[in-house]
Parts: sequence; structure tokens; C-alpha cells
Amino acid sequence: MALGYVRPARPSDAGEIARLQLATWRVAYRRILPRHVLDNLDEAYLARRWSAAVQEPPSGAHRVLVAVEQAEQSYLVGFAASGPADAEALAPGEPADALGDGVAAVTDLLVEPRWGRRGHGSRLLAATVDGWREDGFTRAVAWTFDADAATRKFLTSTGWEPDGAARALDVDDMLVPQLRLHVAVPTEPVAS
Repeated sequence: MALGYVRPARPSDAGEIARLQLATWRVAYRRILPRHVLDNLDEAYLARRWSAAVQEPPSGAHRVLVAVEQAEQSYLVGFAASGPADAEALAPGEPADALGDGVAAVTDLLVEPRWGRRGHGSRLLAATVDGWREDGFTRAVAWTFDADAATRKFLTSTGWEPDGAARALDVDDMLVPQLRLHVAVPTEPVAS
């Protein structure tokens, strides 16, 4: 029987997080982002960024967590990154204080597709929410690609809702629409 768990990312995980990010983006976003953009992503560059995020987070409320599939061997199969909402969490034209205080932002929440539907995403999200609760966050936001039905379905099934904000990312002269979801952070752990 396979088991899974979530733990804080370690510096030695940076390369595997970068590999997971590339593998997931190339499958999940292949119809959303231009192929040449996905093909030209640099794994070594991403690994350096993840190494910095793990070793030198901007604050104690910035976290990178990894999901581990544990069977005869253990494998990193997903990751989540979040921190206090900043300018990247805002919609175009929103004032800097639009989200208010006590808001966390998900910057990444990915599970490699071949490891999907085993509870890793739910464990990552639950551990992330536990961290937000510890840090006193009362609300959270996450941007999703408008065409990423799987992520939207996953988040809305856990209580997230669109908050009316939208934007379009300029990806190599192609505008890729996104919508922002939000959720209240429960004050107590949710019973499983």
C-alpha cells in the first residue's frame, strides 16, 4: 500500500522541484501556453530559484512544501509555495491595499500528473492552510489559468471561489487569461 505525506522542502529538493514543475507544466499547460515557451524553460534556472526560495525565503510566512509518495522507495511528487499576498496577487489596476491585511497567496500548487488522484494535492493544501493558520492569515488567494479546469475544479471543491478579479499574462505576445480565487482560512483544522 502506498502512503503519502507532506514535509517542508529541503535545499536538496530544489532540483527535483524544478523537474516536477517542468514535467507538470509541459503536460498540464500544453494547451494553455505556447509549446516553444514550455520547451525552452530552463530546469537549472528553475532549480536555482527554488533553492533560493527554500534557503532564503523573504519571511517566515513564506513556505515551500513537498508531497512525498512513499512505497518501497520515496518520491517527491508535488509541491506548494505560498506566502503573504504581495503585488503579484493583485489584479491590474487594484490599489496596493485592495486585498487588505491577513491575506496569503498561493504561488504554486502542483502535483505531477502521473501521481494525481492519490490525495497529494489535498495533503499539500491542508498543510499549507495549517501554516496560514499558524501565521494568522484569515484569507487566501490564488491565480489560476482560465483554461486550467483541473486546478479550478480541485480548488472549488475545497471551498475556493472566484472573487471577480481577472488578468491576462503576456506570454510571448499571447495573452493567457487568469482568474483569481479566494477562500477564508478556517480558524480550526478541518476534520478529515
